Amino acid sequence: MLSYALRRLLGVIPTLLIIVTAAFFIMRLAPGGPFDQEQTLPPQIAANLEAAYGLDQPMLVQYGHYLAGLLHGDLGPSFKYKDFRVSELIARGLPVTLTIGGLALLLSVALGVALGMAAALRHNAALDHLVMGVALSGIAVPNFVVAPVLALVFGVRLGWLPAAGWQAGRVAYLVLPVVTLALPFIAYLARLTRGSMLEVLQAPYLRAARAKGLGRGALLRRHALKPTLLPVVSFLGPAAAALLTGSLVVEQVFGLPGIGRYFVQGAVNRDYTLVMGMVIFYAALILLLNLAVDLVYGWLDPRIRHD
Repeated sequence: MLSYALRRLLGVIPTLLIIVTAAFFIMRLAPGGPFDQEQTLPPQIAANLEAAYGLDQPMLVQYGHYLAGLLHGDLGPSFKYKDFRVSELIARGLPVTLTIGGLALLLSVALGVALGMAAALRHNAALDHLVMGVALSGIAVPNFVVAPVLALVFGVRLGWLPAAGWQAGRVAYLVLPVVTLALPFIAYLARLTRGSMLEVLQAPYLRAARAKGLGRGALLRRHALKPTLLPVVSFLGPAAAALLTGSLVVEQVFGLPGIGRYFVQGAVNRDYTLVMGMVIFYAALILLLNLAVDLVYGWLDPRIRHD
């Protein structure tokens, strides 16, 4: 297991290199630049800015300097946030994003798996149809629709919760963003869990255990739960990355000071280094979470061996 994990970690390096290379050249080949404004800067000022950030050098030289900085853990300075390094901006927004995303992940797993199992155990009953109908609605309605509706109803009309903003330590400011972020993932997990459990319950070894008189609770706990969770775990890799790094739309709608806000503003402002830093952060997180999913697979399914 340890050797497999080390090999996978080493495999992350060339994958990240490909992602960094593609993002670097795509950003710079696109029209415009970080210092383009509605009012054109005097040529001398524009030249001084480009020289200060190394943008006057050939693109391959810029690429080499950027890779050299990455080897030392330096994501470079932000072009728009003066006197800030990209790593500092990520560190500022990450606690908020991890708080919202972590709570949304816990809520998604708890409700999604529970609802999916309940629907599977009452297959074709009223509860099954209700859960699947709600799940389809959760998948079909996007976050950019749900977020304003929840803010309008519970924040503006009823006044139960803050419609936007952020105050550290205030639970009320967490509720609407967490629920908005979790709803589609609850729906996906409910459908995945239901379909997986229905398939597992038809397996020959479960029918044999049932015929031997094993109780329903013990049957589900000892024999059905782990294989049921296999497709759920595989989905949790990219889902956890999306939740833990925060939704760009949710953070914008609710005015959260997370890293999603910096990603959006960096793209709008053509802040090369800020966008690159966010891309690297997202890519590394997805790769590491996928590795974690593969390792958990070996625990859930004894037939899988990581040699």
